[in-house]
Order: sequence, then C-alpha cells, then structure tokens
Amino acid sequence: MDASRFSDLHITQRVLLGPGPSMVEGRVLAAQSMPVTGHLDPDYLKVMADVQDLLRYTFQTDNEVTISLSGTGTTGMEAGVSNFVEPGDNVLVAIIGYFGMRIAEMAERYGGNVDRIEKPWGEAFSPDEIEAALAKKDYKLLAVVHGETSTGVCQPEIKAIADAAHKHGALLLLDTVASLGGVPVEVDAWGVDICYSGSQKALSAPPGLAPITVSPRAWEALQNRATKVTNWYLDLNLLMDYWGEPHKYHHTAPVSANYALREALRITAEEGLENRFVRHAEMAEMLYEGLTNLDLPPLVPPALRLKTLTTPRLPEGMNEAAIRGMLRDLYSIEIAGGFGPLAGKIWRIGLMGYSARRENVRLLLAALDDLLG
Repeated sequence: MDASRFSDLHITQRVLLGPGPSMVEGRVLAAQSMPVTGHLDPDYLKVMADVQDLLRYTFQTDNEVTISLSGTGTTGMEAGVSNFVEPGDNVLVAIIGYFGMRIAEMAERYGGNVDRIEKPWGEAFSPDEIEAALAKKDYKLLAVVHGETSTGVCQPEIKAIADAAHKHGALLLLDTVASLGGVPVEVDAWGVDICYSGSQKALSAPPGLAPITVSPRAWEALQNRATKVTNWYLDLNLLMDYWGEPHKYHHTAPVSANYALREALRITAEEGLENRFVRHAEMAEMLYEGLTNLDLPPLVPPALRLKTLTTPRLPEGMNEAAIRGMLRDLYSIEIAGGFGPLAGKIWRIGLMGYSARRENVRLLLAALDDLLG
C-alpha cells in the first residue's frame, strides 16, 4: 500500500450543540493523552478508584457497585437490561420517546415479557399513571428514561415513581444518559436501583464509557438469578471482580478513556453539582428566550423541559436540514434534527457540560437570526 496517499489527520473544530457528544475541555483532552498503562498497572488501578469515588459523588450515591463500562451509553442500557432481565420476567417500560423504545426491545431480546405504556412524544408520565400500570401484574423491573434525548423531556417525580415500583416489588432502572451532570440525579435519595449514563453528554468526556451504579437491593436480585447473565462482556458479577480487589482480569480496559472521564468528573466536582445545575438552567433559559424571539418556541412545556436539551418547534415548510447544513458550513455549529414522529418538526439543541456556555448560546442565536432573517 502507498501510505503517502493518506494525509495528516485534520478534523474541523465544531461548536457542538447537538444531543451529544458535547465539547470537551482541554484539560480532559490532555488527560487522555497521558501515557498508556496496562489495565492492572498500579497507576491505573488508582485511576479506577478515583473514577468510582467521583462517580458516586456525581450519581449522589454510596453504592459499592459504581463503575464505568467500556462502551457508550447504550452499553449502560444493555448492562442494565441483561443483568436484571431473565427469560420469563415481567418488565414494564414507560416510554416517552425513542430511548424507552430501545430499552423495551432489549428486554424482549433477553426473554422478558415486556409491557409498554406510552405517552405522545413531548409528554411525561405522572407517578399515578405508572403505579396503575404496575398494579396490573407482578413486574420484576420498571424502566424509565429520565432525560429523553429524542424529545427534550425530563421525566419528573422519579422518587415517587421509585416508591411505586418498590411498593409493587419491582426494581427501577433509570436512564440518565442525557441528564447526569446537567440536572439533579439523586440515586440514593430517590431510591433508584439501576442507573446508567454516558460519558459524552453533560459530563463532557469523549464518547466511549458508560457510568453505571447498582443499589444493594438490585445487587441482591442479581445474585438470586436463576440463570447466568447471558451477556458475558457486561456481566456485572465478572466486572466487579475486575473493579474490586484483588482486580481479576476481565478485559483490556480503555485506560485513556478513563483518564479523560476522571478529569471530566474532577471538573464536575470542582464546579460543584449545585453550581453546575444552576449554570445549565441559566443557559437553557437564555436559549428558550432567544428561540422564542425567533418564533421557534420550545416543544416541551416549561415544567417538563430537560435543561440539557432543547427542542424548538419549527415552522411548517421550513427546510430545516438545509439550515442545519448552513449552521455547520458557515458557522461550524452542530445541532441535530428530530426523528420518528418529530422528524422535520423540531431541532435538538444540546447545552451539555462544557458546551453550556453563554458565548455558545449567543453565537447560535446570532447565527440563526442571520440565517432566518
């Protein structure tokens, strides 16, 4: 092969304001460039311990089983489903958008008897609606998406939903891929049993890791399975043999990715969760006001809005894909379109982690004003 035909790698710098990945601070990129070690090297084992402590802070939990999985947020979803759903288990999935549908499909593939309750995209459930569904059958697992990336809805009253699940003998699986680090996620105070996320959204680390935490109640359920976990790579029993002492080999860990996650979580801790939530809320409110002034009001009612992801309604007949292309080509700004029933009707604008800055909001609004004026 003539290697000379391959040029040096050049990637255009974008202002990432889509549904993920978010922009990454220089400190995080620098951490990722530290020397690679073996996955059982003492230096790396210290990184793993730091990641666990920082994730406990970010998830607001004391759960011993708190680790990062090798893979994106969907890996966290698959781990949550594969470890806690056995053939014949009754599973209830409360669907408010695309990612609830994905959980339901996974649960079916692992042999679960899946029941779906659904809301129109852009709406959310009340705890009473979920409890009414739970009362119809003995469910082992209730799955809920906290921040639905396809719609910009933040499912409220998670504690009441968890209480309803436990009242009826079910575990609560909560997807926080789009919410962790940007809006409150209180695993212990809410009573969440299995909670997973992704490194690339409000945590502002590169894609490739899926934080997950498991309550003692859920861990006991895992130990009492009648069958082995059918996904070997994501079997939490085996993974905890690696993350816990004496650190038995499981797979070659993505050490550089965990360097980056550690630094991103350290930045989160330095800012403080409450300050971080305030920043995301302030930037979201600034975006709402600016979009409304451009006749692009948010789809989601104020009480249900996910502060990390905004979905403005688009005028009928707008060539929204062309405008997104101009944002990219003229301003190097990335946002995303809608899909499913919202295709062509909304944009998906992410203000997540390092992307949630005043200068980015102003740049986007000015660019849209120019393109739509």
